Amino acid sequence: MTVHVRDGLRQEVLDANLTIPKVGLATLTWGNVSGVDREAGVFVIKPSGVPYDDLGLEHLVTVRLSDGEVVDGDLRPSTDTETHRCLYLAFPSIGGVTHTHSTHAVAFAQARRDIPVLGTTHADTFNGPIPVTPDLTAEQCAKDYEYNTGRVIVDLLEEDDQRAVEVPAALVANHGPFTWGSTARKSLEHAIICEAVADIALHTLSLGPTAPPPPHLLARHYTRKHGPDAYYGNP
Repeated sequence: MTVHVRDGLRQEVLDANLTIPKVGLATLTWGNVSGVDREAGVFVIKPSGVPYDDLGLEHLVTVRLSDGEVVDGDLRPSTDTETHRCLYLAFPSIGGVTHTHSTHAVAFAQARRDIPVLGTTHADTFNGPIPVTPDLTAEQCAKDYEYNTGRVIVDLLEEDDQRAVEVPAALVANHGPFTWGSTARKSLEHAIICEAVADIALHTLSLGPTAPPPPHLLARHYTRKHGPDAYYGNP
């Protein structure tokens, strides 16, 4: 049975997934994007292990938000599906989720270090450091591992939807970045920016210890793009 989702969602999710390798965020099949239709109570996600070059609309999988059951599609969904579902359930603002194993963000995740705010490039998108989670416990890995991966992110953000809006990314310790946004495309954009600022941060830190930038400068760069007084860009 075909489940009807809002117009354009499947194409948006496909386009976002196909963009992952084009912008250098994934090796082989190491990445996935999903988008949610909250009115229909489902989300659409990349299937597990399908190469991007072979991926088409017919391969996407539709999953029920309430219980994780596949309701449309012939393939198994991404192994990260339960992580996406956990984030959707915890944060009502999220319309799309992206997960990659991009090199520089993964380096911070494997070092168990937040990506610090070292300048305005970071502050344009993230209102604070991109945080890293604690390690998952043996129990969390043994049962419901993927859902628990989402839970450590949710717990890290204290289930605060506004915090998720202001810093739409987190690093899972020893694993890699998950990013989100109001749409699937926006979550991918945040993944691209997350990788870029991780790269810049590693280069900056390699030059030596840095003093934190002035908070007023960072605040100006964030608020000129976000919030009621934003003035960046054009309608």
